[in-house]
Amino acid sequence: MSNTEHDTAQPFGLDIGTSRIVVAQKTDKKYRYESQLNAFITLPHSKLTESLMVQENVFHEVQGSEIIVAGAEAQKFADVFHVETRRPMLNGVLNPTEPHSLAVEQKIITKMIGKANPPGRKVFFSVPAATAQGEGSIAYHKASLKQILSDLGYDAHPIAEGLAVVFGELGASNYTGIGISCGSGLCNVCLAVLSVPVISFSIPKAGDFIDTHAAVATGELATRLRGRKEESFQLNGFTADRVQNALTVYYEDVISSLAEALRVNLASTGRLPKLDQKIPLVLSGGTAMPQGFLERFERALRATELPVQLSEVRLSPDPLNATARGALMAALC
Repeated sequence: MSNTEHDTAQPFGLDIGTSRIVVAQKTDKKYRYESQLNAFITLPHSKLTESLMVQENVFHEVQGSEIIVAGAEAQKFADVFHVETRRPMLNGVLNPTEPHSLAVEQKIITKMIGKANPPGRKVFFSVPAATAQGEGSIAYHKASLKQILSDLGYDAHPIAEGLAVVFGELGASNYTGIGISCGSGLCNVCLAVLSVPVISFSIPKAGDFIDTHAAVATGELATRLRGRKEESFQLNGFTADRVQNALTVYYEDVISSLAEALRVNLASTGRLPKLDQKIPLVLSGGTAMPQGFLERFERALRATELPVQLSEVRLSPDPLNATARGALMAALC
């Protein structure tokens, strides 16, 4: 979806995730999506390397003595040189230990949506909810992204990631229910009633937690484990494959932690609404996609006593785009 293809009469929904950035737009009554890996690597600068980057149309930028390669190309170069990609974001927010984080995020977003045409075009962008440890740097993260989008000429509005899932998936229940986004940096949760968020929180155990700990256990690169997890991993018990087993162990940890956090947060709040009917729960995000995740999560929920009754627990039919679609729907309201 190049900038020339964007319908200038419509707003954008923007899912700014730790692993990927997804843009949603509605044209001709259809939703259209574009995604870009939210990662980069740096290479030593030389005029020859720079000219070859230009020749091959590689998304890059020269900064002093370095060439920064960002987006999908970063993964390709990381595989060639057997190194880990670097992330502009960590645990759902701008990476405080990465000096290039803000500049890289600005470049990727600009590449994906360009400058607002016309100025003042509306965009809703996802932000994480607080963890049990508090807001942390969410305020800085939110303000920084809003500034990037404002500098591009957009009328930018943040939306909690879990609430975006509610907007994208729970129209049939009048936007009442629980939306969960299982991403790379965080699992975000929101309970909403008639589109109004009642409880929002996140837990720091998600896809990156699985990759990092499984990599330590097996001696593999987290980047390569991430690729295998996305391509072929299934939650179907232990096998003779040590990588499969390591991923299974840490997936189980994430699932049990998410179910317990849901119970604790719903039970401990004094703002839990009185609901006359059962409500739906929908899962989304790349971490929830492996076969067997939904069944394991349902099993974990049955082992806890939630203070609300669920009418269904399901996986979004389009898990990778659910947050961006929900942000877009909020922008269209």
